[in-house]
Amino acid sequence: MASTSDIRNGLCIKFNHDIYKIIEFLHVKPGKGPAFVRTKLKSLTTGKVLDNTFSAGHKIEDVRVETHTFQFLYAEGTQFHFMNNESFEQITLNKDILDAPDLLKEGTNVMVQINTETDLPLAVDMPASIVLEVTYAEPGVKGNTATNATKPAKVETGASVNVPLFINEGDKIKIDTATGSYMERVKE
Repeated sequence: MASTSDIRNGLCIKFNHDIYKIIEFLHVKPGKGPAFVRTKLKSLTTGKVLDNTFSAGHKIEDVRVETHTFQFLYAEGTQFHFMNNESFEQITLNKDILDAPDLLKEGTNVMVQINTETDLPLAVDMPASIVLEVTYAEPGVKGNTATNATKPAKVETGASVNVPLFINEGDKIKIDTATGSYMERVKE
């Protein structure tokens, strides 16, 4: 058993007969009244996100998890196939368990959290950013805007990302996997 002082991002807990992962938390100490922890929880079975407030000192039941590095092999419909980099064991995960499945490129290493009690995968942590090649982008016309304008571009995984006007087909761009937004152009 853990308490609210042990809450951190990525912690998996049992709550309301389900397993949740803490996405965000905020310790709040108001001037009047007891302290509390405001959290945003994501269900690892359904993918639903809910807000919950725990009072200070509240006991929470944490789930023991092991984190292993897996390599993404290929996608087959809504099923994504991964291989453990240490034991070469393969697992198949549903698209719902992934945060950004449309940004996943074959050969990418991800961290998979596995419940030690049931040996079932709970969550997949993508790398913070990923470099992908632009396969289609409308040509940007110079001088048609006075502010930072963007245009939609398709990347090699099929995802659509808003990029600045100077990005062309064949450019490699770095994408933030948490938000799915353009970060920078990558020179080789």
